[in-house]
Amino acid sequence: MSDRVSHPSHYNQGEIECIDALRASLGPEGFKGFCRGSAIKYLWRTEHKNGVEDLKKCAWYINKLIEIAEQEG
Repeated sequence: MSDRVSHPSHYNQGEIECIDALRASLGPEGFKGFCRGSAIKYLWRTEHKNGVEDLKKCAWYINKLIEIAEQEG
């Protein structure tokens, strides 16, 4: 069974995961904007779609932003 939050199987094509392709194609600032927007999206729809799963997805994107900020110093 795939991890529906961190590594959903439908976001993989061969050996490349969609999030990695997005990061490479958007560049650093574009990718951070994508993560912010995705976090907002999942938080916004929490009560109307997937509840806790959407909160976990929101947290995943926020954690990705934290990871990037820590790497940037």
